[in-house]
Amino acid sequence: MAMNFKRKFLTALVMSTLLGAGAAHASKDNVIRIGVLTDFSGTYADIAGKGALTAVEMAVEDFSKDRTVNGKKIEVIYADHLNKADIAASKAREWYDTQGVDIIVDLATSSAALAVTAIAEQKNKIALVTTGGALPLTNDKCTPVTLHWVYDTYSLTAGTAKTVVDSGKKSWYFITADYVLGHSLEQEAAKVVKANDGEVKGAARHPFPGSDFSSYLMTAQSSKADVIALANAGSDLANTIKQANEFGITTSKQTVLPLLMFISDVHAMGLKTTQGLTLTEAFYWNRDEKTRAWARRFYQRAGKMPTSAQAGDYSGVTNYLKAVKATGTTDTATVMKYLKSTPIDDGLFKGQIRADGRLAHDMLLVQVKSPAESKEPWDYYKIKSVIPADVATMPLSQSQCKLVKK
Repeated sequence: MAMNFKRKFLTALVMSTLLGAGAAHASKDNVIRIGVLTDFSGTYADIAGKGALTAVEMAVEDFSKDRTVNGKKIEVIYADHLNKADIAASKAREWYDTQGVDIIVDLATSSAALAVTAIAEQKNKIALVTTGGALPLTNDKCTPVTLHWVYDTYSLTAGTAKTVVDSGKKSWYFITADYVLGHSLEQEAAKVVKANDGEVKGAARHPFPGSDFSSYLMTAQSSKADVIALANAGSDLANTIKQANEFGITTSKQTVLPLLMFISDVHAMGLKTTQGLTLTEAFYWNRDEKTRAWARRFYQRAGKMPTSAQAGDYSGVTNYLKAVKATGTTDTATVMKYLKSTPIDDGLFKGQIRADGRLAHDMLLVQVKSPAESKEPWDYYKIKSVIPADVATMPLSQSQCKLVKK
């Protein structure tokens, strides 16, 4: 299966190149082209990757059986940005300029997402961010063409960090990935800790990607902090938690707290390793009948349950296509105006897109089940509480976004 996907991936890249500028411009008026630009081979491949492409394809097929809207054919292309901002920016520029791409979707890695949203603004095209989570995307780096759909570092810490501090665990130590998302996670969590009479005892920055986290964990352990907060993600997060288990930290008085963890991470590590961990999620497949029905269809195609980012890919593309159909155009300003004025409610996400481009929606505070509590494969979470959208989203009164009227 992996080799088959690899062949298809390489073929798609070759075909994307062969289309050429002339062919793309010639077909531009007759094709709505969606570009899935994300991590297909690295740290975030399980979070986004092939599953992101599957979710987008499902959205297109569910929207229109003949894959058309307003008489125009809908096409999906994709590429691996290798978690590098320069590659992401180059591919975005190529897609917008020569491939007739109308919207770029997913954008794992916040540095890549920020690079692409800047290009999108220059080209007056839409960028839909689902996997990238840095707050600046809709704060000081906001653009009129950015949609930030699933989560950001504010929404993640508004639930998890406050709950843990309120439980009496006041002193924190951060192990942080040394890049945009890691810095943003640490910064937002630290704000919550300090605002609730807690203290930050220290922080260690690790390179991305990493493999050996032993020195960082030993320093965090010796700090005697109540909480060792992990401001990283993907395989970095998994390796940190596994090594914390090996050192006996997860069974000690210190609390190991993942600030960004996906269901794919829990699946990869197993319930024995992750049981009892508390985290904030934007989507859980087993929440209700609608999420279960969609997720099981996704499972039939992908062989796994969807992450919140992949669910966001489906939701975001579905609503984009609805906007194109309703307005009769792919004009960026018209589509964005429609999206920001129309409530979102597609069975997976429910909320409202704000002036800054952020989809404000409820978040879920969850705890990972023990093996004994899990009733079926992928039944991993206990929903502890629902964090309302107005609590989970940074108030516009605090925003630095140029689109927000004070």
